[in-house]
Amino acid sequence: MSDSLAVSIVMPTYNRCGELEAAVNSALCQTEPADHFELIVVDNNSTDKTAEVLQRLTAIHAGRVRAVTERRQGVSHARNAGITAAAAPLVAFFDDDVRVTPEWVATIRRTFRERSDIDCIGGKVLPDWSSPPPRWLTRSHWAPLALQDLGDRPVLVSAENPLGLISANLACRRSLLDRVGGFSPLFQRVKDGIGSLEDDEWIRRLWQSGGRALYVPDLVAHTSVPSTRLTRRYHRRWHSGHGRFYALLRAAEFERSSKGAILGVPAHVYRATIASAGSWIASLLTGRTDDAFTHEVRLRFLRGFFSQRVREHFAHGT
Repeated sequence: MSDSLAVSIVMPTYNRCGELEAAVNSALCQTEPADHFELIVVDNNSTDKTAEVLQRLTAIHAGRVRAVTERRQGVSHARNAGITAAAAPLVAFFDDDVRVTPEWVATIRRTFRERSDIDCIGGKVLPDWSSPPPRWLTRSHWAPLALQDLGDRPVLVSAENPLGLISANLACRRSLLDRVGGFSPLFQRVKDGIGSLEDDEWIRRLWQSGGRALYVPDLVAHTSVPSTRLTRRYHRRWHSGHGRFYALLRAAEFERSSKGAILGVPAHVYRATIASAGSWIASLLTGRTDDAFTHEVRLRFLRGFFSQRVREHFAHGT
Protein backbone atom coordinates (compact mmCIF):
# COMPACT_ATOMS: atom_id res chain seq x y z
CA MET A 1 0.00 0.00 0.00
CA SER A 2 1.40 3.38 -1.01
CA ASP A 3 2.39 5.78 1.79
CA SER A 4 0.88 8.56 -0.35
CA LEU A 5 -2.60 7.00 -0.39
CA ALA A 6 -4.98 9.80 0.60
CA VAL A 7 -8.48 8.81 -0.59
CA SER A 8 -10.35 5.51 -0.60
CA ILE A 9 -13.31 5.64 -2.99
CA VAL A 10 -16.19 3.31 -2.13
CA MET A 11 -18.73 2.39 -4.82
CA PRO A 12 -21.51 -0.14 -4.06
CA THR A 13 -22.97 -1.91 -7.06
CA TYR A 14 -26.01 -4.06 -7.66
CA ASN A 15 -27.04 -5.47 -11.05
CA ARG A 16 -25.66 -2.63 -13.16
CA CYS A 17 -22.98 -4.50 -15.08
CA GLY A 18 -23.73 -2.46 -18.19
CA GLU A 19 -22.89 0.82 -16.44
CA LEU A 20 -20.12 -0.42 -14.18
CA GLU A 21 -17.14 0.13 -16.47
CA ALA A 22 -18.07 3.76 -17.20
CA ALA A 23 -18.42 4.47 -13.49
CA VAL A 24 -15.06 2.84 -12.72
CA ASN A 25 -13.32 4.70 -15.54
CA SER A 26 -14.67 8.04 -14.31
CA ALA A 27 -13.23 7.35 -10.85
CA LEU A 28 -9.83 6.33 -12.23
CA CYS A 29 -9.43 9.08 -14.86
CA GLN A 30 -8.46 11.78 -12.39
CA THR A 31 -6.05 14.70 -12.48
CA GLU A 32 -4.75 13.51 -9.11
CA PRO A 33 -1.76 11.10 -9.24
CA ALA A 34 -2.90 7.48 -9.39
CA ASP A 35 -1.08 6.42 -6.21
CA HIS A 36 -3.00 9.01 -4.16
CA PHE A 37 -6.31 7.14 -4.30
CA GLU A 38 -7.85 3.68 -4.54
CA LEU A 39 -11.24 2.42 -5.74
CA ILE A 40 -13.17 -0.22 -3.79
CA VAL A 41 -16.15 -1.67 -5.67
CA VAL A 42 -18.57 -3.57 -3.43
CA ASP A 43 -20.69 -6.18 -5.21
CA ASN A 44 -23.90 -6.51 -3.20
CA ASN A 45 -25.06 -9.95 -4.42
CA SER A 46 -25.53 -8.98 -8.06
CA THR A 47 -27.21 -11.65 -10.18
CA ASP A 48 -26.16 -10.27 -13.57
CA LYS A 49 -22.62 -10.30 -15.01
CA THR A 50 -21.23 -7.85 -12.44
CA ALA A 51 -18.77 -10.43 -11.03
CA GLU A 52 -17.34 -11.08 -14.50
CA VAL A 53 -17.02 -7.37 -15.26
CA LEU A 54 -15.31 -6.77 -11.92
CA GLN A 55 -12.89 -9.63 -12.49
CA ARG A 56 -11.86 -8.10 -15.80
CA LEU A 57 -11.58 -4.55 -14.40
CA THR A 58 -9.50 -5.57 -11.39
CA ALA A 59 -7.13 -7.40 -13.74
CA ILE A 60 -6.83 -4.41 -16.07
CA HIS A 61 -6.38 -1.96 -13.20
CA ALA A 62 -4.41 -4.18 -10.84
CA GLY A 63 -3.53 -2.36 -7.63
CA ARG A 64 -5.95 0.48 -8.35
CA VAL A 65 -9.31 -1.29 -8.17
CA ARG A 66 -10.29 -3.72 -5.45
CA ALA A 67 -13.45 -5.83 -5.50
CA VAL A 68 -15.27 -6.69 -2.29
CA THR A 69 -18.36 -8.90 -1.97
CA GLU A 70 -21.01 -8.10 0.63
CA ARG A 71 -23.59 -10.88 1.02
CA ARG A 72 -25.88 -8.97 3.36
CA GLN A 73 -28.35 -7.29 1.06
CA GLY A 74 -28.70 -3.50 1.15
CA VAL A 75 -26.77 -0.40 0.20
CA SER A 76 -25.82 0.42 3.81
CA HIS A 77 -24.25 -3.02 4.25
CA ALA A 78 -22.38 -2.51 0.98
CA ARG A 79 -21.07 0.94 1.89
CA ASN A 80 -20.05 -0.27 5.35
CA ALA A 81 -18.11 -3.15 3.79
CA GLY A 82 -16.28 -0.61 1.67
CA ILE A 83 -15.54 1.52 4.72
CA THR A 84 -14.06 -1.52 6.48
CA ALA A 85 -11.83 -2.22 3.47
CA ALA A 86 -10.75 1.42 3.04
CA ALA A 87 -7.14 2.19 3.92
CA ALA A 88 -6.94 5.98 3.42
CA PRO A 89 -7.61 8.83 5.88
CA LEU A 90 -10.33 10.20 3.55
CA VAL A 91 -13.23 8.03 2.38
CA ALA A 92 -15.32 9.09 -0.63
CA PHE A 93 -18.58 7.63 -1.91
CA PHE A 94 -20.36 7.54 -5.23
CA ASP A 95 -22.81 5.16 -6.92
CA ASP A 96 -22.64 2.79 -9.85
CA ASP A 97 -24.91 4.97 -12.00
CA VAL A 98 -22.79 8.07 -11.33
CA ARG A 99 -19.85 9.57 -13.23
CA VAL A 100 -17.49 11.87 -11.35
CA THR A 101 -15.46 14.62 -13.01
CA PRO A 102 -11.68 14.36 -13.57
CA GLU A 103 -11.07 16.92 -10.80
CA TRP A 104 -13.17 15.04 -8.24
CA VAL A 105 -10.38 13.50 -6.13
CA ALA A 106 -8.25 16.65 -6.36
CA THR A 107 -11.20 18.74 -5.13
CA ILE A 108 -11.73 16.37 -2.20
CA ARG A 109 -8.07 16.55 -1.15
CA ARG A 110 -7.81 20.31 -1.59
CA THR A 111 -10.97 21.03 0.39
CA PHE A 112 -9.94 18.92 3.36
CA ARG A 113 -6.45 20.45 3.35
CA GLU A 114 -7.88 23.96 3.36
CA ARG A 115 -10.72 23.31 5.82
CA SER A 116 -9.43 21.53 8.90
CA ASP A 117 -12.73 22.44 10.62
CA ILE A 118 -14.80 20.34 8.20
CA ASP A 119 -15.55 16.63 8.72
CA CYS A 120 -17.50 15.91 5.55
CA ILE A 121 -18.15 17.39 2.12
CA GLY A 122 -20.77 16.86 -0.57
CA GLY A 123 -21.35 18.32 -3.98
CA LYS A 124 -23.56 18.51 -7.02
CA VAL A 125 -25.23 15.47 -8.51
CA LEU A 126 -26.52 16.62 -11.89
CA PRO A 127 -28.77 14.74 -14.32
CA ASP A 128 -27.90 13.10 -17.60
CA TRP A 129 -31.44 12.76 -18.93
CA SER A 130 -32.21 9.66 -21.00
CA SER A 131 -35.00 11.68 -22.60
CA PRO A 132 -36.34 15.20 -22.06
CA PRO A 133 -38.01 15.38 -18.64
CA PRO A 134 -41.74 16.09 -18.54
CA ARG A 135 -42.91 19.62 -17.75
CA TRP A 136 -44.00 18.75 -14.22
CA LEU A 137 -40.57 17.38 -13.27
CA THR A 138 -39.08 20.59 -11.87
CA ARG A 139 -36.28 20.79 -9.30
CA SER A 140 -38.86 20.46 -6.55
CA HIS A 141 -39.22 16.84 -7.75
CA TRP A 142 -35.50 16.04 -7.80
CA ALA A 143 -35.36 14.09 -4.52
CA PRO A 144 -36.68 10.82 -5.99
CA LEU A 145 -33.95 11.03 -8.64
CA ALA A 146 -31.09 11.42 -6.11
CA LEU A 147 -30.11 14.75 -7.68
CA GLN A 148 -28.59 17.64 -5.78
CA ASP A 149 -27.68 21.22 -6.59
CA LEU A 150 -27.52 23.71 -3.71
CA GLY A 151 -26.10 26.46 -5.89
CA ASP A 152 -22.69 27.76 -6.91
CA ARG A 153 -21.41 28.90 -3.51
CA PRO A 154 -20.14 26.78 -0.60
CA VAL A 155 -22.74 26.12 2.10
CA LEU A 156 -21.97 25.08 5.67
CA VAL A 157 -24.09 22.15 6.86
CA SER A 158 -24.46 21.68 10.60
CA ALA A 159 -27.05 21.38 13.36
CA GLU A 160 -27.67 25.11 12.88
CA ASN A 161 -28.16 24.67 9.11
CA PRO A 162 -29.37 21.07 8.72
CA LEU A 163 -29.30 20.53 4.98
CA GLY A 164 -29.00 17.11 3.45
CA LEU A 165 -26.06 15.75 1.47
CA ILE A 166 -26.35 12.56 -0.55
CA SER A 167 -23.86 9.72 -0.75
CA ALA A 168 -23.89 9.70 -4.55
CA ASN A 169 -21.24 12.42 -4.16
CA LEU A 170 -19.83 12.53 -0.64
CA ALA A 171 -16.49 12.37 1.14
CA CYS A 172 -15.51 12.44 4.80
CA ARG A 173 -12.62 12.02 7.17
CA ARG A 174 -12.06 8.49 8.42
CA SER A 175 -12.02 9.93 11.92
CA LEU A 176 -15.67 10.99 11.47
CA LEU A 177 -16.70 7.45 10.53
CA ASP A 178 -14.84 6.15 13.57
CA ARG A 179 -16.80 8.62 15.71
CA VAL A 180 -20.36 8.35 14.34
CA GLY A 181 -20.26 4.95 12.63
CA GLY A 182 -21.31 3.91 9.15
CA PHE A 183 -24.69 3.76 7.43
CA SER A 184 -27.67 2.22 9.23
CA PRO A 185 -29.26 -0.90 7.66
CA LEU A 186 -32.61 0.08 9.20
CA PHE A 187 -33.00 2.95 6.73
CA GLN A 188 -31.28 1.45 3.70
CA ARG A 189 -32.28 0.80 0.14
CA VAL A 190 -32.48 -2.95 -0.54
CA LYS A 191 -32.21 -4.15 -4.15
CA ASP A 192 -34.60 -1.95 -6.14
CA GLY A 193 -36.40 -0.44 -3.15
CA ILE A 194 -36.87 3.33 -3.16
CA GLY A 195 -37.53 6.18 -0.75
CA SER A 196 -34.83 5.14 1.72
CA LEU A 197 -33.15 7.42 4.25
CA GLU A 198 -29.72 5.95 4.99
CA ASP A 199 -27.98 9.19 3.93
CA ASP A 200 -30.33 11.42 5.93
CA GLU A 201 -29.99 9.33 9.10
CA TRP A 202 -26.19 9.28 8.82
CA ILE A 203 -25.87 13.06 8.37
CA ARG A 204 -28.13 13.58 11.39
CA ARG A 205 -25.63 11.64 13.48
CA LEU A 206 -22.93 13.95 12.16
CA TRP A 207 -24.92 17.00 13.35
CA GLN A 208 -25.62 15.40 16.74
CA SER A 209 -21.91 14.72 17.23
CA GLY A 210 -21.13 18.40 16.66
CA GLY A 211 -19.67 17.67 13.24
CA ARG A 212 -19.64 20.13 10.36
CA ALA A 213 -20.10 19.44 6.67
CA LEU A 214 -19.61 21.62 3.63
CA TYR A 215 -21.44 21.68 0.33
CA VAL A 216 -18.72 22.24 -2.30
CA PRO A 217 -20.11 23.35 -5.68
CA ASP A 218 -16.88 22.37 -7.48
CA LEU A 219 -17.35 18.74 -6.39
CA VAL A 220 -19.42 17.56 -9.34
CA ALA A 221 -20.91 14.25 -10.40
CA HIS A 222 -23.45 13.30 -13.04
CA THR A 223 -25.98 10.50 -12.86
CA SER A 224 -27.95 8.70 -15.54
CA VAL A 225 -31.70 9.24 -15.17
CA PRO A 226 -33.53 6.42 -16.97
CA SER A 227 -36.91 7.01 -18.55
CA THR A 228 -38.55 4.80 -15.91
CA ARG A 229 -37.82 7.49 -13.32
CA LEU A 230 -39.44 10.21 -15.39
CA THR A 231 -42.92 8.87 -14.76
CA ARG A 232 -45.50 9.93 -12.22
CA ARG A 233 -45.85 6.27 -11.25
CA TYR A 234 -42.22 6.10 -10.13
CA HIS A 235 -42.50 9.31 -8.12
CA ARG A 236 -45.71 8.14 -6.45
CA ARG A 237 -43.99 4.92 -5.37
CA TRP A 238 -40.90 6.78 -4.13
CA HIS A 239 -42.90 9.16 -1.94
CA SER A 240 -44.92 6.30 -0.44
CA GLY A 241 -41.70 4.49 0.47
CA HIS A 242 -40.15 7.70 1.74
CA GLY A 243 -43.07 8.21 4.11
CA ARG A 244 -42.62 4.73 5.57
CA PHE A 245 -38.90 5.29 6.11
CA TYR A 246 -39.53 8.70 7.65
CA ALA A 247 -41.90 7.11 10.15
CA LEU A 248 -39.02 4.82 11.18
CA LEU A 249 -36.61 7.77 11.41
CA ARG A 250 -38.59 9.56 14.15
CA ALA A 251 -36.99 12.91 13.32
CA ALA A 252 -37.30 15.27 16.28
CA GLU A 253 -38.65 18.16 14.22
CA PHE A 254 -41.43 15.95 12.85
CA GLU A 255 -42.40 14.23 16.09
CA ARG A 256 -43.23 17.42 17.99
CA SER A 257 -46.96 18.03 18.29
CA SER A 258 -48.65 20.21 20.86
CA LYS A 259 -51.67 17.87 20.85
CA GLY A 260 -49.90 14.55 21.14
CA ALA A 261 -50.38 11.54 18.87
CA ILE A 262 -53.24 9.31 17.77
CA LEU A 263 -52.41 5.68 16.85
CA GLY A 264 -48.75 6.65 17.00
CA VAL A 265 -49.20 9.43 14.44
CA PRO A 266 -48.49 13.03 15.55
CA ALA A 267 -51.57 15.24 15.42
CA HIS A 268 -50.02 17.59 12.88
CA VAL A 269 -49.85 14.74 10.34
CA TYR A 270 -53.64 14.53 10.37
CA ARG A 271 -53.90 18.29 9.88
CA ALA A 272 -51.33 18.21 7.06
CA THR A 273 -53.21 15.39 5.37
CA ILE A 274 -56.49 17.32 5.42
CA ALA A 275 -54.77 20.47 4.09
CA SER A 276 -52.95 18.58 1.31
CA ALA A 277 -56.12 16.75 0.29
CA GLY A 278 -57.97 20.06 0.03
CA SER A 279 -55.20 21.60 -2.07
CA TRP A 280 -55.06 18.54 -4.30
CA ILE A 281 -58.79 18.63 -4.98
CA ALA A 282 -58.78 22.38 -5.57
CA SER A 283 -55.91 22.06 -8.06
CA LEU A 284 -57.71 19.30 -9.94
CA LEU A 285 -60.95 21.27 -10.11
CA THR A 286 -59.16 24.33 -11.50
CA GLY A 287 -57.15 22.36 -14.07
CA ARG A 288 -53.74 22.95 -12.42
CA THR A 289 -52.55 19.38 -12.92
CA ASP A 290 -48.88 20.03 -12.14
CA ASP A 291 -49.79 21.61 -8.80
CA ALA A 292 -52.20 18.75 -8.18
CA PHE A 293 -49.39 16.22 -8.59
CA THR A 294 -47.22 18.07 -6.07
CA HIS A 295 -50.03 17.81 -3.51
CA GLU A 296 -50.68 14.21 -4.47
CA VAL A 297 -47.15 13.02 -3.76
CA ARG A 298 -47.26 14.86 -0.44
CA LEU A 299 -50.40 12.86 0.37
CA ARG A 300 -48.65 9.66 -0.62
CA PHE A 301 -45.76 10.51 1.71
CA LEU A 302 -48.20 11.13 4.55
CA ARG A 303 -50.09 7.92 3.80
CA GLY A 304 -46.83 5.95 3.85
CA PHE A 305 -45.93 7.57 7.19
CA PHE A 306 -49.40 6.86 8.60
CA SER A 307 -49.48 3.22 7.50
CA GLN A 308 -46.05 2.50 9.02
CA ARG A 309 -46.94 4.12 12.35
CA VAL A 310 -50.31 2.40 12.62
CA ARG A 311 -48.67 -1.00 11.97
CA GLU A 312 -46.13 -0.26 14.69
CA HIS A 313 -48.87 0.89 17.06
CA PHE A 314 -50.87 -2.32 16.80
CA ALA A 315 -47.78 -4.53 16.67
CA HIS A 316 -46.68 -3.12 20.03
CA GLY A 317 -50.17 -3.38 21.43
CA THR A 318 -50.27 0.30 22.46
